[in-house]
Amino acid sequence: MEKAESIAIDVLSWIATDPELFNRFVDLSGLDPSQIREAAQEQGFLAGVLGFIMNHEPTLLNYCSAQNERPEDVARAFQSLGGQVNNGW
Repeated sequence: MEKAESIAIDVLSWIATDPELFNRFVDLSGLDPSQIREAAQEQGFLAGVLGFIMNHEPTLLNYCSAQNERPEDVARAFQSLGGQVNNGW
């Protein structure tokens, strides 16, 4: 679980570096940007972060390329945090 949380936090940090992607994440999450840090402490939030990129393959692949991570590892982290994999990962 620790590795899964580490990947999710890395994904969140990576999302935050791209204003367009971050705005899309905020819009879809329904959170105000000022609420992100507090929301990150809630159960399920990190799975939601991973779900965000898992549901958009180009974003997932961009993250994996930029961070030298394998999509399969992101999918395992997502499942470990309680996410449901539906797209064949």
